[in-house]
Amino acid sequence: MLLMKRQLFFFLVLLLTVTAACVNQFETLLRSTDYELKFNKAIEFFEAGRYSRAQPLLEQLQMVYSGTTRDDTLQYYLGLSNYHLNDFVVAEDNFKRFVEIFPRSPFTKNARFLRLDCLYQNTYRYELDQQPSRIAIAAIEEFLYDYPGSEYEVVCRQMLADMYDRLDRKAFESARLYYTIEDYKAATHALKETLKDNPESSYREEILYYIVAANYQYADNSLPELQRERFLNVIDEYYNFISEYPDSQHRREVDNMFRKAQQYTTRNNN
Repeated sequence: MLLMKRQLFFFLVLLLTVTAACVNQFETLLRSTDYELKFNKAIEFFEAGRYSRAQPLLEQLQMVYSGTTRDDTLQYYLGLSNYHLNDFVVAEDNFKRFVEIFPRSPFTKNARFLRLDCLYQNTYRYELDQQPSRIAIAAIEEFLYDYPGSEYEVVCRQMLADMYDRLDRKAFESARLYYTIEDYKAATHALKETLKDNPESSYREEILYYIVAANYQYADNSLPELQRERFLNVIDEYYNFISEYPDSQHRREVDNMFRKAQQYTTRNNN
């Protein structure tokens, strides 16, 4: 047991010594003016997956190799290092600048795609601000236009589908909020505006269902002298709904609303 403890102690001492030596060597490299060595070591670190070592070296070398034949390689690998370190804000800026400065570089297509991925990674869940999603969508659609049928098309379309769904859901949930707080007139207006803005919403069925439900609740809670006209609106919205979604999971519920609306309007025909 004592021997094992001693072995562990010596191992830890050796490990700390080696680590300290490596740190000292890297700090010496950072202070070095041997730019050729720095460049080669930066690429070596990158290819070994040691991005936290490659990144500061590449950052230091930007001014040294600016305007040279190595400039685009250095800038591209700097963006890649930040990308692999999950610093998507900085990486996006790296790739954006790269594309602006080197529009004909062999790395440009990849840099443009990686910038898209950075923009996508910096978007938020549907409840939050969706302006970053709109920026990412515009950039992705431009990329797909410039590179039709590229190897990145499937991934790009998956990103688009996800962000469009978030935009659709945010619009739907914002409109449905009026229904939740029982402002049924406002709910009807907001839901219809949502469909007007985006008729192809992925939440179209839910929106049409809530339009029926909001109209029903609005009619049911109205003064008697206003109910007949408002129940007629329920009937109209019901037919709109079932014409598009006859097999909806909401069918039984809207059928029940329809029957009650029909019964009321029949009883109060005059």
